[in-house]
Amino acid sequence: MKKLKFYAIGFVPGLLIVFFILNKKGASCSGYLPNSRVIAESLSKEFKYSEEAKNAMAAYKIDEKFIKDSIITNGKVDFDRSHAQKKPCPSYLLTYPEKNPSYEIIYEKCEETVMVNSLKKLK
Repeated sequence: MKKLKFYAIGFVPGLLIVFFILNKKGASCSGYLPNSRVIAESLSKEFKYSEEAKNAMAAYKIDEKFIKDSIITNGKVDFDRSHAQKKPCPSYLLTYPEKNPSYEIIYEKCEETVMVNSLKKLK
């Protein structure tokens, strides 16, 4: 019992120290899942919009900031309906929000840019 007490006295503060160090560096485990990786890679590139997407944005009164900060950042990639292996630019279908989606966006993630091809309002 004495050994367990000494172990806990060292282990708990050690966990807290590691947690705070990693938290300050911005490390997280959520970036390892495919959805998170696709979204993070997409947000790191320059965005371009097709005429169809621009017309839909105007019709729904949505700006580029809302697409990047809300729809793509908080959306869910539907890998069953995406073409992730397409060369040279994989195509992804993303729905926002995850529960009861209101928007559906299709975009291609190329080497340097992301081309938003379409935006649909589902409700």
